[in-house]
Amino acid sequence: MKKAAVILIILMAVVFSLNNAKGVATSSATIIKGKASWYSQNDPGILLTTANMERFDDSQFTCAIWDLPFNTILKVTNLENGKSVIVRVNDRGPAKRLNRAIDLTKTAFSQICDPEKGLADVSVETM
Repeated sequence: MKKAAVILIILMAVVFSLNNAKGVATSSATIIKGKASWYSQNDPGILLTTANMERFDDSQFTCAIWDLPFNTILKVTNLENGKSVIVRVNDRGPAKRLNRAIDLTKTAFSQICDPEKGLADVSVETM
């Protein structure tokens, strides 16, 4: 477990330094406004692993998004109630045909909205 935590910290540092090398601002920046949904291990068609080959665990604060590198840390804010959650990108999605910006694990989504609602209008910021 310690080894995994060290690797995660190193990966986050590399991503952070690469972003700075490209001239990306180090402060939070809104990158997306749109709909957030949630997914869990109980959903039909959910694989045992995420797109970056981690074991899928819907109790973690992770997300699926198409256009950001794996291990990017994001702040997702519900625009209706102002509640926020910090998540890490470890998967790809949501299905583009659904016109959603981001999929959160059920645990992460429940921090900003009642999962029974299903969708939330959110802003997504890089950290």
